[in-house]
Amino acid sequence: MKTLKSIIAIAMNPSIDKTSSVDHVVAERKLYCKPPRFEPGGGGVNVSRAIKKLGGESLLLYPAGGLTGERLKGLLDQEGLNHRKCPTEGWTRENLVVLEESTGQQYRFGMPGPELLRREWEQWLEDLSAIEPPADFLVASGSLPPGVPPDFYAQVARVGKERGTRTIVDVSGKALEAALKEGVFLIKPNVREFRELVGKDIKEESQIKTEAQEMVKSGRCEVLVISLGAAGALAVSEDFVEHILPPTVPIVSKVGAGDSMVAGIALSLARGNPLRESVLFGVAAGSAAVMTPGTELCRREDTERLFECIIAGR
Repeated sequence: MKTLKSIIAIAMNPSIDKTSSVDHVVAERKLYCKPPRFEPGGGGVNVSRAIKKLGGESLLLYPAGGLTGERLKGLLDQEGLNHRKCPTEGWTRENLVVLEESTGQQYRFGMPGPELLRREWEQWLEDLSAIEPPADFLVASGSLPPGVPPDFYAQVARVGKERGTRTIVDVSGKALEAALKEGVFLIKPNVREFRELVGKDIKEESQIKTEAQEMVKSGRCEVLVISLGAAGALAVSEDFVEHILPPTVPIVSKVGAGDSMVAGIALSLARGNPLRESVLFGVAAGSAAVMTPGTELCRREDTERLFECIIAGR
């Protein structure tokens, strides 16, 4: 019988996502929207939510402050998530998502988040280091708020190494570059992010494979899962290189697909499944997410069905 391993999801810039709709978006005119829906959001938050939807558990660590921070806590409680907040002086951000009903287009307004004080993010790292027993997997996902240094996820990875924890990173830009210098277990960039990472305008799949293999050989990460959008994902490790094709599904909304993929990979690994099988499950979760409307994440029944389709080669 496989032993279930533990997952900590990290969200340094959580949010409350307010979603509404209006018939037409028109400039310079007061628009009367439908009653809003409020959901917890932010990269690591959505990874933790998706893990829950897939039948797993994780501990979500996040900074939060003000009345919006209390509301976020309440929303996480409603979803039954295991979570722990680090109090901050700044108020937790709110994002706005508006659906234009006449066209089906979605307008997403993301706010920068509150500035974290040095003592706040340093305390957060101390709290992470003190968790007993140490987690088997750390999943760091999402943007960094103002005030947090670009090497923060590198510091997280260092804490993970010291405690025997494997770190999965789903970030971009300087934060990802710094984390790779420290060395992590797995990263999940998209093609554009991967091009920026290697500093080359690579387009052919063979070129992407070569650069990814070089990155693994360098020790900066053990596994790359490069998201190819509708074309699936390219998985690269020391043991295998594979282009994983997703099943054909109706695309309703692409929001949350990346977070769902990371959640699927992390949960499958925590269940003790092999790496390749876990990446396939992640691709299935990402595909399941695009079938759901608005900001909804993957559904368990869709993910498991699509996973079987991938395994069967359909």
